[in-house]
Amino acid sequence: MQEPVSSREKILDVAEALFARRGYTGVGLREVADAAGLGKSSLFHHFRGKAPLYCEVLARVLTRIEERVAPSLAQPAGPKQRLESFVSALIDHLAEQPTTARLLLRALFEEEEFADDPPAEAERAEEILAAIVSGVQAVLREGMESGVFRRASVGHTLQTLIGATVYHFASAEVGEGILGRPLFSAEAVAARKAEVIALLEHGIAAPADPRQSS
Repeated sequence: MQEPVSSREKILDVAEALFARRGYTGVGLREVADAAGLGKSSLFHHFRGKAPLYCEVLARVLTRIEERVAPSLAQPAGPKQRLESFVSALIDHLAEQPTTARLLLRALFEEEEFADDPPAEAERAEEILAAIVSGVQAVLREGMESGVFRRASVGHTLQTLIGATVYHFASAEVGEGILGRPLFSAEAVAARKAEVIALLEHGIAAPADPRQSS
């Protein structure tokens, strides 16, 4: 028998969907409480305000991503296999959690709303993101140092990966118009995965040594 969802988790679920749809400034705490079927006092019992709630939502989203991609980065395989496994796991996760990509894209700009007085929860979200970024950077550096990947900017390569994955699943009607198909169908997700892995293969893979084919 499935355990009932706690009030805290219900608030986080509702807030995640609302923040992803309308952003930090477009959502009020009364709306979150009403959508969760709770009084506003119950919401304040769990969260001190909107900024702590928003940052807790981000931390929860990033924790789910970290749990999904960490095994791919830690597996006993070469950097090429680990990077491809990371991309595959990330795309699968973003496809399974349709609100995640849009929420993350909005968060790039909306943390400015409370940058002067960030809540404690913001630090936790930043630490989780830093751990994910560091893991991918380490794989990229290893691949470049070992000659599996061509020498390139680790930062720009990571930026390209983020755009190719997070932006793609946040692009909504624009992306669907460009592709001419839904973003989240099984066929479209498989195609996206193949395209990004091919981009890696041709974009950062080290050129073959001509001496090896002679």
